[in-house]
Amino acid sequence: MAAMGLKDQLNGLVNAMLREGLLDEQFTQLQMLQDASNPGFVAEVVALFCEDSERILTELTKLLDQVAVDFQKVDAYVHQLKGSSSSVGAQQVKLACIEFRHFCEDNDKEGCIRALQVVKHEYYNLRAKFETMVQLEQRIIAYESKQ
Repeated sequence: MAAMGLKDQLNGLVNAMLREGLLDEQFTQLQMLQDASNPGFVAEVVALFCEDSERILTELTKLLDQVAVDFQKVDAYVHQLKGSSSSVGAQQVKLACIEFRHFCEDNDKEGCIRALQVVKHEYYNLRAKFETMVQLEQRIIAYESKQ
C-alpha cells in the first residue's frame, strides 16, 4: 500500500510538471522506456542531464564574464543545452535557450547575460523538482525490492 501512495505522489508531481509546462511529451516518452529490468532509467537520464547542464551553465558564466565575448562559443554551448533539454523534455529550459540564441546571433552581451539568468532560473526550478521525483522513485524501488 505504501508503494502505491508513493507512486501516486510521483504521478502527481510529474503531471503537475507537465501541466506547468516544465516538461513536455518527450519526458513521457522517456518514462515509457523505463521498465522492471531497468527501474532507475529515468533517474539515470535525469542525473546525466543535470550534470551536463551544470557544466554548461558554468562554462557560459565564464564566457560571459570575459571582456571580449566569443559569441560563437556561447551559442555552441546554448545549442548543446537546448538539445539535451529537448531530449529529456525540459520544455521551459529549451524555450529559454531558444531565446538565448537570438541574443548570441545579435552579439548582444547584455542580452546574453539576462538570457543566462533566465535559463539558470528555469533549470534550477526544474532541477529541484527532478530531485524530488528521483527521491520518490528511489523510495518506490527500495520499497518494492523488500516485497
